[in-house]
Amino acid sequence: MSPRTVVGLSSPAATNIRKNGGGLIFYWFRQGDMRLHDNPALDRAAAICSQTQSKLVPVFCFDPRIYGDQARGEFGSIKCGPRRAKFCLESVLDLRESLEKKGSKLLVSTEKPEDLFRKLLQNHDGSRINDRTKLVYQDEVCSEEVAVANKVKKLFQSSEAVWGSTMYELKDLPYQEGLTDMPDTFTPFRNKVEKKSKILPPIPVPKDLGPFPSTDELPAALPYLSNLPTLQDMGYTQDQIDHANLQDPRGVMSFEGGETAALARVKDYIWDKNLLRKYFDTRNGMIGGDYSSKFSPWLAHGNLSPRYVARECQKYEEQIVANKSTYWLVFELLWRDYWKFFALKHGTSLFFPGGTIGSTQRWKHFEKNLQAWIEGRTGFPLVDANMRELAATGFMSNRGRQNVCSFLALELNQDWRYGAEYFESVLLDHDVHSNYGNWCSGAGMTGGRLNRFNIVKQSKDYDQHGDYVRLWLPELKDVPTQFVHEPWKMTQFQQMEYNCRLGVDYPSPITKPFYPDPKSGSKSEGDNNNRRGGEGKHNNSFKNNRHQRKEMKSLKTGSYQISS
Repeated sequence: MSPRTVVGLSSPAATNIRKNGGGLIFYWFRQGDMRLHDNPALDRAAAICSQTQSKLVPVFCFDPRIYGDQARGEFGSIKCGPRRAKFCLESVLDLRESLEKKGSKLLVSTEKPEDLFRKLLQNHDGSRINDRTKLVYQDEVCSEEVAVANKVKKLFQSSEAVWGSTMYELKDLPYQEGLTDMPDTFTPFRNKVEKKSKILPPIPVPKDLGPFPSTDELPAALPYLSNLPTLQDMGYTQDQIDHANLQDPRGVMSFEGGETAALARVKDYIWDKNLLRKYFDTRNGMIGGDYSSKFSPWLAHGNLSPRYVARECQKYEEQIVANKSTYWLVFELLWRDYWKFFALKHGTSLFFPGGTIGSTQRWKHFEKNLQAWIEGRTGFPLVDANMRELAATGFMSNRGRQNVCSFLALELNQDWRYGAEYFESVLLDHDVHSNYGNWCSGAGMTGGRLNRFNIVKQSKDYDQHGDYVRLWLPELKDVPTQFVHEPWKMTQFQQMEYNCRLGVDYPSPITKPFYPDPKSGSKSEGDNNNRRGGEGKHNNSFKNNRHQRKEMKSLKTGSYQISS
């Protein structure tokens, strides 16, 4: 069904472990499962150790194909920007500390995983350490991750890939093997899954993960048990490191990587501040820390389990209140599931310019326009403010993401993959399925509804008084609300009066503003739902907006089931 090989305890090597004991079970942590709670693959590895009297060897690699200045994408962007790498470092540090509390350790390397495991499986004289070794890891579906896993598992007599990172188990979906009959649009997927499938309860943290093998049993381990690597060790430049350490006070909040911080944020948002009850009303904001959950960076790195979040929402509904908002956070997590299953179904076509529908659309590439978009110099305030926030903090609201995607792909006709790759580089909460799925869809390359966003209308709907654009565009601080989203409408006299000369203090629009013909009756503002999973934002000034009230009436609350 998926591009994975699963070898259980029935293979010859695994049978050897079961019969004789004393084996080594290598658990390979990857970027999507850096946690102990509700980690199906880790739970499986711990169970094998218990069943076979084997010892667990947890490992994490900062793969140089992903991390560092030399790791570049097809269009030149850094694969993992230094700010996200810093978040990963924090996550690994927290993971190591959690494992040590459970009697285990964590080997950490900056080598390619296949190179590290090759070393770990050898004695100093080059002979193999143990003929009873097994690899366990979380299954992934995209080509780069699958290719690396294929190289690693060849080194072991036995390997097992375990599905994880989604609310719903792959095997529990109401679709055929290979997901060939899974819909290519979200709503029918959502309706059928919610009706026919159940979310499994979170798996408890394993009680005991130790003891860790001795140096006699694992002689090559010692160098990887010392201090964690630094960003410099990973290959980032000093300028990049300095940028990663900057904290812009305008950012929505300070994000710290790790399971401990993730669980603290869930407690803070849902229980301490009692904010889940109004999530739907506030999710489309853009300023501040508490208009949305902000769970997405921790979800993306596997610091936080979506099933844990779903269970907390269910508990909240039982103890506090059940309403559209309490359902909607789980709904957003279902979007996140959808994109991973979508990526599994469609494979590498998700990364082609014509997307999963094989479109023959001819995209342009104008470097000057791309750089203006990246740097927030397009002359469209909502686009520019969002892009500057992203560059400064690694974060952007869901509403902003939809708008800047539509602008790049549909207004500038720029190859959408440049935008997706830049987001991959800069976003703290990048996960490959949601990012590329949303970009491919936003460009109209998945066959779903195409939303060409009316940037001016979106600006007025979601930033009524211009507070957000003024926050990130100081050039517009003196521009009155009537012009703040359309500065090109100011006369030369008004530009002088409001200290904002177009083409001097703030850029002139790089393309003609899009104003749909009201006589056509077409809908262009693109008020579709969050496709990222776990995020959405909202300004306080938006709470009385007619547009939001209309949106609330038009969206129907569904339901979800969690197995007891």
